[in-house]
Amino acid sequence: MVIARASEEAKPAYLVCGDDSSLVGQAVHDLLAALVVERDPAVTVEEHGALGGEELEVGLVLDALTTPPLLTDRRVVVVREAGRLSSSDAARIVACLAEPVPGVVLVLAAGGGTIPAALVKAAQGAGGVLDTAVGTGRARTQWLAEQLRGAPVRIDARAAGLLGEHLGGDVSRLRGLLGTLASAYGEGAAIDEARLEPFLGEAGAIAPWVLTDAIAEGDTQGALRALERLLGAGGFHPLAVLAVLHRHYQAMMLLDGSGATTGEQAAAQLGSQSTFPARKALDQGRRLGSARLGRAVTLLAQADLDLRGRSGLPGTTVLEVLVGRLSRLGSVRHAPGRAGASRPPPPPRRR
Repeated sequence: MVIARASEEAKPAYLVCGDDSSLVGQAVHDLLAALVVERDPAVTVEEHGALGGEELEVGLVLDALTTPPLLTDRRVVVVREAGRLSSSDAARIVACLAEPVPGVVLVLAAGGGTIPAALVKAAQGAGGVLDTAVGTGRARTQWLAEQLRGAPVRIDARAAGLLGEHLGGDVSRLRGLLGTLASAYGEGAAIDEARLEPFLGEAGAIAPWVLTDAIAEGDTQGALRALERLLGAGGFHPLAVLAVLHRHYQAMMLLDGSGATTGEQAAAQLGSQSTFPARKALDQGRRLGSARLGRAVTLLAQADLDLRGRSGLPGTTVLEVLVGRLSRLGSVRHAPGRAGASRPPPPPRRR
C-alpha cells in the first residue's frame, strides 16, 4: 500500500488489519506519521476509539468525515477498534466514503471484533489495506527478513536466525529490540550473536507443534525448552499443554491400523480439512508403532491424574517428566539394541 507523502494527495480511507494488536498499533503509528508529515498533529489528527469497553460514538466520526478541515489542509480521522462498529453504523460510514470530503482521510484500525464486510470493501475501494499479519513458516521468515532489511542496525545471518528463534510468536517485540540495539551500538552498527544475546530477554511464545515435533524426533532437550516457552511466554496452563499432547497422540492412535497410506486418506480418517498435519500424524505414528503408542497413552493418563493432585508435584514438574519420557519413546528408533529398534542380523555360526 502506497501512503501519501507531503506533496501527494492522501487516499480517502485506509484499513490497518491484523491479529496482533501491537503490530496493528505500530502500523497505525507509521501510517499517521506518513499522513501528517510536517503538519501539526494536534489539529490534523482526530482520534475516536472504544476506551474501557465503551461504544464508539459514531455520530462524532460522521461529523469529522463530513466537515472540511480547519486550520490545516488535511484531517485524519482515526477509528480505533473498528470491529466494534455495528453493521448499521458501518453502513453510515460507507455512505460517507462514497462521496468523501476533500482533505479528510479515514484510518480504520482493526480490533474489538470483526469489521463489517461492507466497510472493509469500501475501505479497499477508497484507499488501501495494510495487513500486519506475519503468517507462519516461509511467510514469517520473509516478514522477518523484510523488517531486518529496514532496521537501524545490520544483523548478520547467524544473529538473525537466533533472533527469529528467540522471538517465536512475539514478533511485536522486534521493533523495540532493534531500537535498543541502535541506541547501544549506534545507527548502522554490525550486530552478531555476541552483541545480540545480552538484549534478547525472555524467549517469546512458540506454536504447540514445536513441542510435539521435538518429542517425535526424540529431542529431549529441545522438547523441554519448548515446554518452558509454552508455559512461560506462551501462557499455557499445564492442563492445556496436556490437552495438546493428548490430541497429538489421539490422532496417531486413530490412524494406527486404519489402512491409511496418504495424507488425503489420513485427513479423511481424522475428519480434517488439512492433509499436512494428518500426514505428519500418520508418519509419526508409523515410526512409533502400536506398542509405543500404547505406552504414550498410558503416560498421558498418569500425567493427567498427577496434574489433578494424585502426586502432589507441581504441574511444571509433572509435564517435564512426561515430556522426557515421551521423547525417549521417540528416540528408541535412533538407539540400536533397544526395544523397537532394528538390530543387525546375528553373525553366522562356525562349523
